[in-house]
Amino acid sequence: MKNSRNMGFTLIELMMVVAIIGILSSIAYPSYTEYVLRAKRGDAKAALLSAQLAQEKWRANNTTYGSLIDIGAAATSSDDYYTIAVSENTATAYVITATPKSGVHSDSYCATLFINQDGIKNATGTDSSNCWKR
Repeated sequence: MKNSRNMGFTLIELMMVVAIIGILSSIAYPSYTEYVLRAKRGDAKAALLSAQLAQEKWRANNTTYGSLIDIGAAATSSDDYYTIAVSENTATAYVITATPKSGVHSDSYCATLFINQDGIKNATGTDSSNCWKR
């Protein structure tokens, strides 16, 4: 008769599995959070480009650029992560900004995004030169 042996895991095997899961998590989590931030930035970009299009449509029919109410643009992005505002609104120029709502998310790389009447896109933050590229 064969020797019967208890089947199961040893503490060392269990600790190895926990260590492997920890290593995989430490690699995957930063990539996931960067992906989430980029998706939220996409929400701001879409809102800014939509407002820019509405501004140009308004200007084609009027002598000045309009406010958010005039152009019919929403004051928040579609997923409600950013507040949209029109500043420096004149007959020949405007700047539309997308500012993150407080408490919703913290994006230190690309905090506030801007676009103006010439289509010049800019941002504030530690990596502002790449905010519109990705």
